[in-house]
Amino acid sequence: MKQPARLPETMTAIAITEPGGPRVLKPEKRPLPQPGPGEILIRVKAAGVNRPDVAQRQGVYPPPPGASDLPGLEVAGEVAATGEGVKRWKVGDSVTALTPGGGYAEFCLVHETNALPVPHGFTFTEAAAIPETFFTVWHNVFQRGGLKAGETFLVHGGTSGIGTAAIQLAKAFGARVIATAGSAEKCEACTKLGADRAVNYRSEDFVAVVKEVTGGKGADVILDMVGGDYVGRNYDCAAIDGRIVQIAFLQGPKATADFSKLMVKRLTHTGSTLRPRTVEFKGDIASELERQVWPLLSERRIAPVLDMIFPLREAWRAHERMQEGEHIGKIVLDVG
Repeated sequence: MKQPARLPETMTAIAITEPGGPRVLKPEKRPLPQPGPGEILIRVKAAGVNRPDVAQRQGVYPPPPGASDLPGLEVAGEVAATGEGVKRWKVGDSVTALTPGGGYAEFCLVHETNALPVPHGFTFTEAAAIPETFFTVWHNVFQRGGLKAGETFLVHGGTSGIGTAAIQLAKAFGARVIATAGSAEKCEACTKLGADRAVNYRSEDFVAVVKEVTGGKGADVILDMVGGDYVGRNYDCAAIDGRIVQIAFLQGPKATADFSKLMVKRLTHTGSTLRPRTVEFKGDIASELERQVWPLLSERRIAPVLDMIFPLREAWRAHERMQEGEHIGKIVLDVG
């Protein structure tokens, strides 16, 4: 293992002391993790906060086997040590990375293929807001959903971290974008990011709007994180041969659907979770992102939207902010 001298033996990390509310997130000392073959140890400068972190804290989304029990799925920082066989990275490199857990800490282990260079001109705070959302959107909207230039894309939760990334990526690759959001302010944020039409779901029927915007054709690809009655409504506003991708279910895991609509329209309704997938699978996504998306980031044609930044020791406040549902874009922890 290659590493500089004088790395600490312990680190500060934010642990989930028991399932519960935000206040169960507390700082504690942990042994410094040691990189194994193919792994790098990152000295974390910033870590992104995501809804799966909240679900893990609540006790309903345990980490996959072998992953850290600490929350945190994305980080940015500097390589502090490298494990055997690491080829791309060296100590001191600035990276941003996807991790199956452990991001809420001063140091974090990741597989070298799941790390990418910090885009040109980006701060660590900005870079930490990229991996979880951009990996998720790329895999689900473009790989599974097959979104193409000229198609219509409907994204629910347009001002979430996922939504803000999805709007920008879909527009960058030539799609027409319709986004749903829960207030006039959030709808305005969606249009500023490039959405062709933003729908306030509290006062408008997104099914009717999609049909109006598309001249009755419907949306070719729909990214849904709501579930519940949105399942049937998505079927109603999907185009013939439309693709619906489910990545969460804020209304719960069960829904009633009319499969006759799915059959008549030849719809594909698929879903996925990214966290438990292999490092090889995530590495393939990373390679595509670096080739297709990193140039757009480096040119500032797209960028993560930052909502609020909290110190690592106040991770509980970041979770409170997320649960309030008023954020626009990404919440990030400053690890320093």
